Amino acid sequence: MNYFSSDFTLGILGGGQLGKMLLYDTRKWDIRTSVLDPSSEAPSKIACNAFFKGDLMDFDAVYAFGKKVDLLTIEIENVNLDALEKLEQEGLAVYPPTKALRIIQNKATQKLFYTDNAIPTAPFQRFAYTSEIADSISNGGLSLPFVWKAAQFGYDGQGVKIVRTLADLEGLPNGECIAETMIPFKNELAVIVARNASGSVVTYPVVEMEFHPEANQVEYVICPARINAEVAEKAQAVALKVSEKIKHVGLLAVELFQTEADDILVNEVAPRPHNSGHYSIEASYTNQFEQHLRCILDLPLGRTESKVAGVMVNLVGAEGHTGPVVYEQLKAVLQMPGVTPHIYGKKETRPFRKMGHVTIVNDDMAEARAVAQEVKEKIRVITK
Repeated sequence: MNYFSSDFTLGILGGGQLGKMLLYDTRKWDIRTSVLDPSSEAPSKIACNAFFKGDLMDFDAVYAFGKKVDLLTIEIENVNLDALEKLEQEGLAVYPPTKALRIIQNKATQKLFYTDNAIPTAPFQRFAYTSEIADSISNGGLSLPFVWKAAQFGYDGQGVKIVRTLADLEGLPNGECIAETMIPFKNELAVIVARNASGSVVTYPVVEMEFHPEANQVEYVICPARINAEVAEKAQAVALKVSEKIKHVGLLAVELFQTEADDILVNEVAPRPHNSGHYSIEASYTNQFEQHLRCILDLPLGRTESKVAGVMVNLVGAEGHTGPVVYEQLKAVLQMPGVTPHIYGKKETRPFRKMGHVTIVNDDMAEARAVAQEVKEKIRVITK
């Protein structure tokens, strides 16, 4: 099939910043695109050929959208899987496949999948309702502290909470969830695995993630991770095993814990371009968004090595600021060498909302990390 400068249409479910950045590369290759998103102000709207407003969890909206395109992919996993399954049955290529999404979309199902396939992960218990947890603690079935995770619809640190006392359960959504043993760890790592429709597989270098202690969001992504070669090999091997078992097509971002004993445990996965791969736009031979296109179009996979050390800083809304966005000190950041800001196009900010990111590249990792710290301290995402 001819994808380039043709009538072929790639459909993308979700029009957020990931979709917008994916569209940079569809534009580069002159691939026609359609996007479905519930917001008329979606960042992707300005860059696609056709935009449709609709609920991604609504069967009819997703099915009708799928009938308009030649191949369907996602930029968010919270989509109606029954509609995707019907589209697949009718002959539409859907990547990642619905079977893979059914494993990943629900965190409880995802964790059970790891257990069933001997993939190392933290011990956990599954609950139909959060309200059942207190009884489990009082009966000795569950011990404090633990990590509570909503089974579905969590994102950007939402749907995750460390529970140290019974009072921490107050106000949590009373739906399906898991309670996960807290693991003492040295580092939080990630590996992006790329798999095309023919089954060719490549991995990106292991990255290291530093999290905001309160918002449970990534503040910095550091590539390459500051770990020894043996640990990096373990992380790559575990990520490849997850990819092999899930049989996705496209990108699979595998988030990992490096324990105090240097064991590698899977935290969770995302079947799409991911925050942990944004550094690749400036630092890699093939950025993650181009690689995703290569995967789903069954093209040869690109080189994944980094050309230079890269550190990504997330730009999130400052606490106490809700309303029209202002990027304070952006001009000062632009004066710094090796620094590239990405603004996602969201007009309204709120505390901890992802509004953009900044990539810092340098031949010296220590220098890149130091500049990243300076960027983080300088720029603020506030309101007018």
